[in-house]
Amino acid sequence: MGTSFRQAMAWLHTWSGLVVGWVLLAVFVTGTASYYRADISRWMRPELPRVESLSADDLARAAELGVAHLAAHAGGARTWFIGLPTPDSPVIDLFWRTRPGTPPGQARLDPATGAPAAIRDTKGGDFLYRFHFELHMPPLWGRWIVGLCAMIMLVALISGIVTHRRIFADFFTLRRDKAPRRGWLDAHNVTGVLALPFHLMITYTGIVTLSVMYMPWGITTAYRGEAQTFFAESGQIPAPRPPAGQPGTLAPIGPMVREAMARVSEPLERLSIANPRDAHAVVTAVFEEPHGLSHEHPQVAFDGATGAVREVRQGGLKPATRTFTTLVGLHEAHFAGPALRILFFLCGLMGSAMVATGLVLWSVARLPRPGERGFLGLRLVQALNIGAVAGLPAAIAAYFLANRLVPPTLSGRADWEIGAFFATWLLVTLAALAGPSRRAWGAALTATAGLYLAVLAADLALVDHRWAGLPAGEARFLWFDATLLALAGLFALAARKLARYAGPRRAARQAPVQGPDSAVRRPGLGALASTGSSPR
Repeated sequence: MGTSFRQAMAWLHTWSGLVVGWVLLAVFVTGTASYYRADISRWMRPELPRVESLSADDLARAAELGVAHLAAHAGGARTWFIGLPTPDSPVIDLFWRTRPGTPPGQARLDPATGAPAAIRDTKGGDFLYRFHFELHMPPLWGRWIVGLCAMIMLVALISGIVTHRRIFADFFTLRRDKAPRRGWLDAHNVTGVLALPFHLMITYTGIVTLSVMYMPWGITTAYRGEAQTFFAESGQIPAPRPPAGQPGTLAPIGPMVREAMARVSEPLERLSIANPRDAHAVVTAVFEEPHGLSHEHPQVAFDGATGAVREVRQGGLKPATRTFTTLVGLHEAHFAGPALRILFFLCGLMGSAMVATGLVLWSVARLPRPGERGFLGLRLVQALNIGAVAGLPAAIAAYFLANRLVPPTLSGRADWEIGAFFATWLLVTLAALAGPSRRAWGAALTATAGLYLAVLAADLALVDHRWAGLPAGEARFLWFDATLLALAGLFALAARKLARYAGPRRAARQAPVQGPDSAVRRPGLGALASTGSSPR
């Protein structure tokens, strides 16, 4: 590990970053995409019309249709959830839970008729959003893995700051004509330092968002396992109401929706109905969070049997809870307007580049010298690097492409889209093991560029973009298609640069000089990786 504190930190930075780097890159990339989660979902459901506005009567009728469907198809469920229509997604999303251990039920209705909505089945941006913190695994396992990786990421960031004595000088250094390892090191430094406050904030707040799951002992001890009581006393939810154990009839839901909207000025987002067939049923109207850092949802709770208001939760959070919701709000950036959201997106891209360049730097710094044979571990790391850096973007492109090519009426088509994502990711990673690393990089980058061009072509060919309305700003998905084109160009440029790369310009100067009493020493690759900075 070295003899000095800085060398110990360099060792920690190098190995902590490598061990979880591939998971962290996937988390950064999908988390960055999640800043436009709603836009991705909208693009992946092109048949949805856009509605200018929805009145209280429109939402009340939608809620009534949702309750009627749930009563007919989920009467035995303990909880009903009704996602109400929005201008961007004018459908009724239904979700219900019957009992622990059984899969939840879902349905999507047309708000005009109450019939199943005639739109393609897709997870949209929600798949990337949930992959960001669950890795498409059982939620408990996925969140624990991501949380542990985030904790190691925080260690890597802090140790990286300690390691780099010339951190700000290195920020202004980009040596393209030097040895490859120096170029990768400079790129790693620049992307790490330029958005360093963002990296620290997003990593720490990401851990905080799931802190109750990681450290539940205080709540468990103080509230004897009654977590809902804790959330109610901290001001996050209305006070829970235990079921009466007697049958009851749910009061008309429409008047409750109108009453809730009259009390809270924010847009109504969803309804939750606990114990809908019980005499102590509770209907809770949940609104979008007000503009600001704190991630809190105003809520109005009703007595399900009578329709009377039980409680209104709007502000009034306890100081500790306010701190927590502010940190969650910082992480999710729901408060951000268009310009600030772009800044968060760019910082997320730099975070992805920081992790990617760190992974590549590790393998470049351990390339065998002329005449030496590479070791198996290096070959495996190189393949995983290709799979993470090029394979993951290719998988996202395949996910988008499947959305356009899989027939809209195919049963289980959402699973086909997700299957295309993982199949492409696996294929790129396995292909990287088949040939030399440089050739595999070129093939993977070229294939990724081609996939994004294919997505763009399929979108233009299969979706009506209403180009006639372009002068009036009515064309659909214009910025999304422009982003696809930019990504295709970026990966094509990377593939071209790789194909034209001819090695360091100063290779001749680094050739060993023979002498009877002297031996030329070149900078050690292991030392370069462990110190995190290049020799002067």
